[in-house]
Amino acid sequence: MRDLKTYKVAAPQPVTLTGRFVTLEPYDRDRHLQALWSALGGAGINDLIRYFPNEDYTTSDEFDVWLQGAQANLNFITLVVRENATGEIVGMASYMRPDPKNGVIEVGSVAHGEAMKRSPMATELHYLMARHVFEDLDYRRYEWKCHNENEPSKRTAIRYGFTFEGVFRQHVISRGANRDTAWFSMIDSEWPVIKAAFEAWLLPQNFDADGSQKRRLEDIRTEIAGA
Repeated sequence: MRDLKTYKVAAPQPVTLTGRFVTLEPYDRDRHLQALWSALGGAGINDLIRYFPNEDYTTSDEFDVWLQGAQANLNFITLVVRENATGEIVGMASYMRPDPKNGVIEVGSVAHGEAMKRSPMATELHYLMARHVFEDLDYRRYEWKCHNENEPSKRTAIRYGFTFEGVFRQHVISRGANRDTAWFSMIDSEWPVIKAAFEAWLLPQNFDADGSQKRRLEDIRTEIAGA
């Protein structure tokens, strides 16, 4: 365990993170709103974010009110995902609930547009965000939380290397109903193995001519951890 007597880190700030497949940019209404709204399905966005605690949206302006409010009042840092190959906006994710005193931060409000499905973009997005947390910010703990009924989100957290920690029962009221919340985390001592697996998975040689993976991220991580 590291000596934490002098441990001190700063609050996260809006940041641009660039990878091979995607670039993450701080949300800006004028630059991003309409493109993000369209990428997430327009008025069909509510199907995509059905596990968010937010109310349904009928217009992009309503969506923007939430985005702006979350950043101003809840200390969210929302990053918009731009596909490098096309320049198109394809999704979003946010740093949430920063706790600089303890070096803890959460990733959430993740929404992947149709263009991100069956591509390496989502994996690289989460690699870039985790790398920033551990290497640039020097945080100790990175959290992932989701509605306990959101099975795809829980599977994704495990795939990326988060560890399941349990379920907070009757955690919040969401959309007029109870929400039990599943908690996951990764910590700084785990990051070297998780990072190495991400980077090995993202290498061009891990994909065939059709763009399909040759080796699963989980298998690569298990191999590295056992080496």
